[in-house]
Amino acid sequence: VQLVESGGGSVEAGGSLRLSCEASGYTYSRYYCMGWFRQAPGKEREGVATISPVGNPWYADSVKGRFTISKDYGGNILYLQMNSLKPDDTGTYYCATRTYSSCSDRSPDFDYWGQGTQVTVSS
Repeated sequence: VQLVESGGGSVEAGGSLRLSCEASGYTYSRYYCMGWFRQAPGKEREGVATISPVGNPWYADSVKGRFTISKDYGGNILYLQMNSLKPDDTGTYYCATRTYSSCSDRSPDFDYWGQGTQVTVSS
């Protein structure tokens, strides 16, 4: 299983970025929970958003109303649209998937991870 993120970068506060994650190497990906996590320097990895196989999203309170998680119809590409970015959103963003249909917001529950993409928001 390979997960490859793209779309990170540096923006000013209030700006937007769209992250993408392409999944390959396993079948039935559209039947599994996928999610985005982030890790800031000196902090633990935290859940940002997840999406169930039927498209039900979950968001961390800190990003509700600003971020939107989605996936393509085939379930192989995961997106995270990030609007109204804040300096606290700075970190390395990881795409992850777990080989279960039920979702979780805990990183230990996810089986496969991408290499991460850096997001930097300046004030």
